[in-house]
Amino acid sequence: MKAIVHERFGSPDVLEYKEVDKPVPGDDDVLVKVFASSVNFNNLVYMSGKPAMARMMGVGLFKPKYRIAGGDIAGVVEAVGKNIQRFHPGDEVYGELSEHGFGAYAGYVSVPEKFIAPKPSNWSFSEAAAAAQSAVVALQGLREKGKIKQGDKVLIYGASGGIGTFAVQIAKAFGAEVTGVCSTKNFDLVRSLGADHLIDYTKEDFVKSGPYDLILTTAGYRPISDYKKALAAGGRYVLIGGSMKGEKAMSQIMESMMLAPFMSLNSDKKMGALTMVHNPNDLIDIKELAESGKIRSVIDRSYPLSEVAEAFRYYENRHAKGKVVITVSPD
Repeated sequence: MKAIVHERFGSPDVLEYKEVDKPVPGDDDVLVKVFASSVNFNNLVYMSGKPAMARMMGVGLFKPKYRIAGGDIAGVVEAVGKNIQRFHPGDEVYGELSEHGFGAYAGYVSVPEKFIAPKPSNWSFSEAAAAAQSAVVALQGLREKGKIKQGDKVLIYGASGGIGTFAVQIAKAFGAEVTGVCSTKNFDLVRSLGADHLIDYTKEDFVKSGPYDLILTTAGYRPISDYKKALAAGGRYVLIGGSMKGEKAMSQIMESMMLAPFMSLNSDKKMGALTMVHNPNDLIDIKELAESGKIRSVIDRSYPLSEVAEAFRYYENRHAKGKVVITVSPD
């Protein structure tokens, strides 16, 4: 089968499109024929080995820990191990494999059943792959970390990106009043997703538009103290995304990880970063939101598997509206 393989850290040039062995499922595994995947921030971290701290956290010290890249999958079950009860050949599924060694940028992947769920019946494989990680991150950031409640005033910083487009819709599904921060050129998109208010980050200071009960940030950089100023009493700030561009963008992540816990001490305003934890029930919740028409995937561009390197370059250097998708087999 064809796959995207990388043996060393670096730019997208390290990604190779080559023939590899088709995986054989074990007794507790599901073999999935992959139809689509997508590009996420952690895919670029895994490719580049940057920031250096990521190498200490499992991507590999001197070379990539896993040869085949890609986390999101959507496809069809081809075979199952003898201990599998939930899935059968022909089932349409989707899932996210960053906690199972990646491997999604390939014709087939063998995976334990807990990492996949039935695909939303009203979505294409591309739409499902776009949501497998990003929608779950948005859901966990809002519900588990952000403790969202009906009627909350919620600010989504980076509302037009891969995570942000899902966060706007999910926050509305919870009954929140949503303000989306993005550029003016993306106002129509974010408004169509349900945002009640819009702020162009290049023209208006969101701090002055508050206070907010919950702030989620998915991109860009503002000092973490600005987010605290914009919170209402009892408010919550959650970092749920990052950017590969510039030292300030990485500072956003480091501040949320290192400073936020101290800023939350002796304060009713809680600050923190989301650490995504795999929960198969979240994929089921996203499926239900999709089938009820409350959320949709926004796809900026699609690239064939052979052009993953070009997809990564586009993701790195431009502000994608929604998701960048990889088509592995015909959808």
